[in-house]
Amino acid sequence: MGLAEDRRWAVVDERGDVHWLGENPRLLSVVAAVTDEDGLLLEAPGMPPLKVPPATGERVPIGFAEVDDVVLAHPDAHAWFTRLLGKPARLVWLDDPRRCAVPAAHGGLPGDVVHLAGDAPVLLTSRSSLRRLDEWISEGAAERGEDPPAPLDMARFRPNLVIDGAPPYAEDAWRELRIGPLTFRVTEHCDRCAATTYDPVTFAGGKEPLRTLARHRRWDGKTWFGIRLVPRGRGELRLGDPVTVLA
Repeated sequence: MGLAEDRRWAVVDERGDVHWLGENPRLLSVVAAVTDEDGLLLEAPGMPPLKVPPATGERVPIGFAEVDDVVLAHPDAHAWFTRLLGKPARLVWLDDPRRCAVPAAHGGLPGDVVHLAGDAPVLLTSRSSLRRLDEWISEGAAERGEDPPAPLDMARFRPNLVIDGAPPYAEDAWRELRIGPLTFRVTEHCDRCAATTYDPVTFAGGKEPLRTLARHRRWDGKTWFGIRLVPRGRGELRLGDPVTVLA
């Protein structure tokens, strides 16, 4: 179902629709850490730290195609996120990711499950691909007579796994790979949205990287960066694990 504890929580509105990062960039400022009691410690600039106990509230509907309901967190968490975003917000928890299947439209097979990421348990990106994207962005700036911008932070793309050493965009052709002790099936390429246009440090919006991806990495009416994976088994990954392309 993905990395341990990854995306088991979500911030939703009063109807259960997820507060999307592209419309709420202040969510980028939130640091959430799992506590020993399986709750959360929430921190954000200008906000008091909040320790959220394990979610034990009522079940409420959520706007995810593959899961019907989730569990409400403590009311203090709702108040915290409402203050942060300046609009009604509630924190919810997915009690059992096995209830949420990877959609067949996104490459899911029977038995594939996912957390509240929705499309796949794991997102992988490549540093060499990002370096090539930075080169394209700098070339475009030069054509417009602009100064070259600073390299993009990989955090814009919110990956679970980051690799290096392969040629730029070699991952487009991968179908199966091994990382350390684990094998992964590639379900699809990852289409990118406006959330990538916000700087993860300053939270300022801009045109990149979508402007340049639309020029160099656009097909089927979308722009693409990274690949989505389903793990075939359980195990532990470590920084520096070798990556082997199997298919």
